[in-house]
Amino acid sequence: MPEEQTATPPQDDRELGFDQVLERLHKIVTRIEQGSLPLEQALTLFEDGVRLSRRGSAILDATEQRIELLVRGEDGSEERRPLTAPSASPPPASADSP
Repeated sequence: MPEEQTATPPQDDRELGFDQVLERLHKIVTRIEQGSLPLEQALTLFEDGVRLSRRGSAILDATEQRIELLVRGEDGSEERRPLTAPSASPPPASADSP
């Protein structure tokens, strides 16, 4: 009986977009979570997952840099500001607020 393929067909990671990375990671996680894989096969899939995770992280880093370059200042001039995650706390009240 032929052995089932351990991962999706090989493709150069640099060609994968973020959505493709997420899709492949999801497939890998699903297969590993099933718990029916031999250890060596699970390890190979885990290695693929780590590699894909790093690719996804690189895509996000590059996207963040592009966003920083696109942010413009109040006067319309280009202003480089770091992208920050929204805070969990509400914005400070303005002087007009009761």
